[in-house]
Formats: sequence, C-alpha cells, structure tokens
Amino acid sequence: METLAHFGDGGPGPWILLFPLIWALVIGTGITLLRRTVWRGRRGPGRPAEDGSPISVLGHRFASGEIDEDEYWRRLSVLDEQFGRPRKGRGV
Repeated sequence: METLAHFGDGGPGPWILLFPLIWALVIGTGITLLRRTVWRGRRGPGRPAEDGSPISVLGHRFASGEIDEDEYWRRLSVLDEQFGRPRKGRGV
C-alpha cells in the first residue's frame, strides 16, 4: 500500500506537513496586517466623531490631553459662535 508519507518510493514525504503551516502563516500575516491598517480606522477610541465638526475635534483634543481646560473653554466659546447650535433669540 502506498501512502503520501512513504517517501522511499518517490512520495512527498514528511515535507507535505509544511504546506498547511505555510498557508496558516500567510493567512495569519494577512489578517494581522489588515487589523493593523485597514480595519483600525473603523472602530475604537482615538478617533474623532464621524461628523468631523470643529467642536467634536476640539473635544477630542481636550479628552486626549493635547490642550488644557482653559484653552478648551476659550476655543469652545469662539467655535460655538460660528458652528454651534442656534440659540433662542438669535435671528436665523
């Protein structure tokens, strides 16, 4: 009876076991690269709000510690005048 592992008669021998390992490494590397590059931006912290408004970007910078509280409130008051929701009593 001839088997694949019977390499004395010209079969592939024990090296046949390397091919599934090589494919597992290729697939694992591909998934790792996708997770670190393409899929990273779709979810998770460290990303500003989807709308990309200046107020949400400012909030993100404050939350990450790039700016302090005084600077946050100062910039928010300026941005709120330009990009904020209309207040009551303001003519639209």
